[in-house]
Amino acid sequence: MKIWPLVCGVIAVTGCAHFQPQPLSPEKTALQFDLRRLDNAGLGEFLTRQFGNPPPHWPLEKWDLHSLTLAAFYFHPDLEVARAQWRVAEAGALTAGARPNPSVSFSPGYDTQIPGNYSPWLIPVTLDIPIETAGKRGKRIAEAEKVAESARWSFISAAWKIRSDVRDALRDFQMSGRRAALLQRQFAAQTEIVKQLQQRLDAGAIARPELTTAQIVLNKSQLDLSSAQAKRAEARSRLAQALGISLAALDDVKLEADFSTKVPAALTTAEARSVALRGRADILGALADYATAEADLRLQVAKQYPDLHLGPAYAWNNGNAGDSQWSLGVTLELPILDQNQGPIAEAEARRKLAAAKFVALQAQVSGAIDRAVAGLAAARQQLQTGASVLATAEAQQRSVAAQVQAGAAERLDLSSAEIELNTVRLAQLDGEAQLQSAIGALEDALQSPADSLATAIQKISSDNPKAKQP
Repeated sequence: MKIWPLVCGVIAVTGCAHFQPQPLSPEKTALQFDLRRLDNAGLGEFLTRQFGNPPPHWPLEKWDLHSLTLAAFYFHPDLEVARAQWRVAEAGALTAGARPNPSVSFSPGYDTQIPGNYSPWLIPVTLDIPIETAGKRGKRIAEAEKVAESARWSFISAAWKIRSDVRDALRDFQMSGRRAALLQRQFAAQTEIVKQLQQRLDAGAIARPELTTAQIVLNKSQLDLSSAQAKRAEARSRLAQALGISLAALDDVKLEADFSTKVPAALTTAEARSVALRGRADILGALADYATAEADLRLQVAKQYPDLHLGPAYAWNNGNAGDSQWSLGVTLELPILDQNQGPIAEAEARRKLAAAKFVALQAQVSGAIDRAVAGLAAARQQLQTGASVLATAEAQQRSVAAQVQAGAAERLDLSSAEIELNTVRLAQLDGEAQLQSAIGALEDALQSPADSLATAIQKISSDNPKAKQP
């Protein structure tokens, strides 16, 4: 009996986890963020795992949409938050599987009136051994596993959101750059017109209002150019944010934003729509939430049945001197006043809520797919119409250029034709941007990209890796 306290103490000490402080330093985390670069060695290892072999050149000479998306998966803090929430849910499964510990109680007493006693001390020892009934532990584990599954789908949804942000920022960066280049040509042509009109005004060939009108158009062209350059800088900043790095980390990085106007036919089929309505990450997450609510209801129903407590007891020197008494107690809660009806009603309501949310989400996704498909068709039609108008404007500009070369037209006519051509090109560029937005909206609605991104997302959500930070 003397060694039992020692044994229990050793077990308690060796079986307990120990706290390890990990203080956060704002200065250190800010410095780590500033040190993030696209030539990071850890990022190179991550890309190697994703591509299956090392990149041909490291650092990469050009960064396209796919490689930038993988870089965002490595760096972006939102994905790490989703991963941490997933781990919390997985740890909850361990908590759900824990078995209740038995307890022991000592109630020493002192009685000098026991006849013939040689010690007035009474030392009763009582154990309490809880026994769960109705399979509550298994039901708790099932519920916790569904919670972890829902967290995993939330992690995948976060990855899709990051992909969408990277694509949109890169597209805007490309389109604003092309727009700025066209507006630069527009500004140059308008400057030439103002110069020629100034010469005519000096010669007395035109009135002042005609030059003033051209100068107003020139000022507007300059404002449009400045706006496009500002939008390009803003898109570059949003791209850095979407990647989870600082803006300075994009210095000297060559971006390759070659967006194709071809849409894979598989994205517009009825089968793709059906797959999205059944297989999107948020859809599957909502299904996991419903399964969680149903598992909770099953657990609450099981809690109607009380748990059993065994209470064996031992008392030394109780009664006559030197006597030892043994007893076996059984405790069972009587479900008379409360049969867990309140929690059961709440669980039933939560299950209905989860079902309603799932149906609402499916309707929302269906509407998003319909809008994306309609927007894609409209953008295609607009781009085709714009191509016809652009061809006409280019033919007109070539005709005027030939007339100028032949002496049948003036240089001012050619500058005006170039401005008209650039105006049509700007409109066509807007059509391309609208088409790319429609393609992106359809990709988001279906969660089905045209590249191998889906495989990468599946891999990182299966391995549950911890991204190595600089």
